Amino acid sequence: MKRSNEPIFWGLFGAGGMVAAILTPVCILITGLLIPLGAFDSNKYSFERASFLAGHWLGALVLLIVISLPMWHGMHRIYHGLHDIGVKTTMAYKLVCYGIALVVTIATAVLLLQLLSA
Repeated sequence: MKRSNEPIFWGLFGAGGMVAAILTPVCILITGLLIPLGAFDSNKYSFERASFLAGHWLGALVLLIVISLPMWHGMHRIYHGLHDIGVKTTMAYKLVCYGIALVVTIATAVLLLQLLSA
């Protein structure tokens, strides 16, 4: 029986879906609505404090999770959505979809590592 790599992608899909459903709306609510409307003190959410958060290993890990896992979720959904609308999905589609997610994950990790080393 041939081994499949699908469980890896389904695992990233599930984890990304959980992050996208639970954490992303909270991040959008706080940074997109509550802070601009003055519900929170904007001085506590300044660039310097956000940079300090990204410069700590735990904050960088949280940012990596919040950015990369929803990307894996979205690209997995797009790949299987192509199949659902009748497009014959080939290995090229799989490489493009998961390649985009991989590039975003690596770029995020590299940028966060640069912040950690600074």
